[in-house]
Amino acid sequence: MITFIWVCLILLLLSITGLLYRVFRGPSIPDRLVALDSIGVILISAIALLSVIFDTGFFTDVILLIAIMSFIGTVAFSKFIEKGEIIEHDRTR
Repeated sequence: MITFIWVCLILLLLSITGLLYRVFRGPSIPDRLVALDSIGVILISAIALLSVIFDTGFFTDVILLIAIMSFIGTVAFSKFIEKGEIIEHDRTR
């Protein structure tokens, strides 16, 4: 069972390297955004597998923190792609 989990971790690391290629050489900005979001999900999966290997629940806090930061980053990048700015200022004054 532990060998299977280590093989899964190695496969996850290989997929992260493929996604890093997409982040740096992506044909468009939305492709890069999807790759960054996928890296966040794979990182969460890898930490969950490490939590199973080490038989601890400590990593659940780390998983939640990475999930929240990944979500906020995805929303901010999406808004920047759509409107060109993240924080809108009221300029009617």
